[in-house]
Amino acid sequence: MEKHAVRMRLKPGCTDEYKARHDAIWPELVALLKQAGVEDYSIHLDAETNFLFAVMWRRTDHGLDALADHPVMRRWWAMMADIMETHEDDAPLTASLSTVFHME
Repeated sequence: MEKHAVRMRLKPGCTDEYKARHDAIWPELVALLKQAGVEDYSIHLDAETNFLFAVMWRRTDHGLDALADHPVMRRWWAMMADIMETHEDDAPLTASLSTVFHME
């Protein structure tokens, strides 16, 4: 297993809607992420900057890169595009984060 973290940005005033959409996450999206090797996934918000920090534990042989073309993922991204910063294809703008401290 490996930990992977990214930063995304929520549009101002969209916190409640972002949370509501994730509270109602589609079972088929959860299944897709698990099939791709995601074991644990959490997203955290810095309310002052609207930055989202996502942390996932995934198998080292994960298949996440292939999900960008999956219809379920494309539908999710399209649904989220109005409340997040995204690329033209609706994929969220992300920046990978480096671990600078870890305590076990």
